[in-house]
Amino acid sequence: MEVCAEEEKTEDYLFKIVLIGDSAVGKSNLLARFARDEFYPNSKSTIGVEFQTQKMDINGKEVKAQIWDTAGQERFRAVTSAYYRGAVGALLVYDISRRQTFDSVGKWLNELHTHSDMNVVTILVGNKSDLMDAREVTTDEGKALAEAQGLFFMETSALDSSNVTAAFQTVVKEIYNILSRKVMSNEFSKQDAPMMGNGKTVVLQGEDLVPEANPETQKGGCC
Repeated sequence: MEVCAEEEKTEDYLFKIVLIGDSAVGKSNLLARFARDEFYPNSKSTIGVEFQTQKMDINGKEVKAQIWDTAGQERFRAVTSAYYRGAVGALLVYDISRRQTFDSVGKWLNELHTHSDMNVVTILVGNKSDLMDAREVTTDEGKALAEAQGLFFMETSALDSSNVTAAFQTVVKEIYNILSRKVMSNEFSKQDAPMMGNGKTVVLQGEDLVPEANPETQKGGCC
């Protein structure tokens, strides 16, 4: 418990990030590789919702990314509203070896914008780049779609780790940059200013800065 207390004191920002995309595109393995440097070749589809936290240092500030992963199958869509609530970042993942998962990107974007703020920082991720011989979606197609939708873009491989950390960091750093610009332009109320950087969690949600307690603390535990 002492370790958790120390973590809460040093934590400056908490950003909720969601993983979305069709089932079996590798969302859970991307998260496992990023958070624990693990890969599960025979992993089964996620049932329900799981999340991992990962800490990053950006410009001397400790940022805690709370990354949520849920099943892509239609029968689990009942969790969407709560799943997306408060999200400020998203990785929209498709499998480069399965064109149908790429064709679903528009549907996932619509769902993201329906259940969360339109300004959620989003990166389009073409996963399984190690499957070059089985590729059905070209890199140029991925880039073109991302540009058309105003998204970041990156191809990754959870298997060999390529670009996995970079994809998550791209989202977190952009969220932090947005937060910094809001602070510099005084788009938060003066009474909230003391909350910045004093060890309390600051959640960037939509167009606002919302200081609040660590949600893990509210649940009565932190580990």
